[in-house]
Amino acid sequence: MSKQLVFSLPGIDRDKTKEEVEKALDQYRILLLSVPEEKIPKITANYSLVPPAFTNEFHSPTENAVIEKMDLERERERYIEWVRKGVNRLRFKEREIIVKRYLEDEEMYDYELYNKLGMSESKYYRLKARAFYNLAFALKIEVYEQGVSKL
Repeated sequence: MSKQLVFSLPGIDRDKTKEEVEKALDQYRILLLSVPEEKIPKITANYSLVPPAFTNEFHSPTENAVIEKMDLERERERYIEWVRKGVNRLRFKEREIIVKRYLEDEEMYDYELYNKLGMSESKYYRLKARAFYNLAFALKIEVYEQGVSKL
């Protein structure tokens, strides 16, 4: 007699996963619509009794501000592209719900959206839940139940 191999998948915490997806979408919207706050470099003279050190290190506040601004811009672009790729992996209807509900400039409520899309309330919420679930896996931000590790 042979024994059957048992394979069990870890349990997903749906509420925490939904929160993580909503956070990612909110962050995407903020980053997409806003320009990061620039740090204003000092342009006033700096007087000191300590002689300057002539090394290859950069200590200029202006240079530091520009480097930090460029790092923030790169990070912002990476985040936007990460969410965009995740959303683009969804099925058409799922993608349509996520884009129209969370990513467009004009905010739309759920009841407005399912009426506009011409679908029933229950079908809309089923598709939305599946879209969140699939987006969490696409972005790799799913949250597992306590005591169960990721695969």
